[in-house]
Amino acid sequence: MRPSVRGIDLDSETRCAHWRTPLDIIAVRMKCCGIYYACKDCHDAMADHAAQVWPRNMWGERAVLCGACKTELRIREYLECGNVCPACGAHFNPGCRIHYHYYFEVDAHS
Repeated sequence: MRPSVRGIDLDSETRCAHWRTPLDIIAVRMKCCGIYYACKDCHDAMADHAAQVWPRNMWGERAVLCGACKTELRIREYLECGNVCPACGAHFNPGCRIHYHYYFEVDAHS
């Protein structure tokens, strides 16, 4: 069964009202609630709790969903994939890296 994704004005590849470019096709399973959201802004608008960051020691968890093929990637796999889905070859938005700290425990310069 494919995981469901929550978000505002979602399309079939997990783009939301906040992020709509052709490359904005990932969703993140939030550490705090275990639910996939299109982005942190959607989580903040729809959830009744604060977001939590995935600690480095949990980067083996499947918590990133490719909106193109619906493959669940491990956090480490996503962070090291070079912005290309290892399952289907779809390209991800490289600009997302400036938001990693909202989801994953990363160094300040990452």
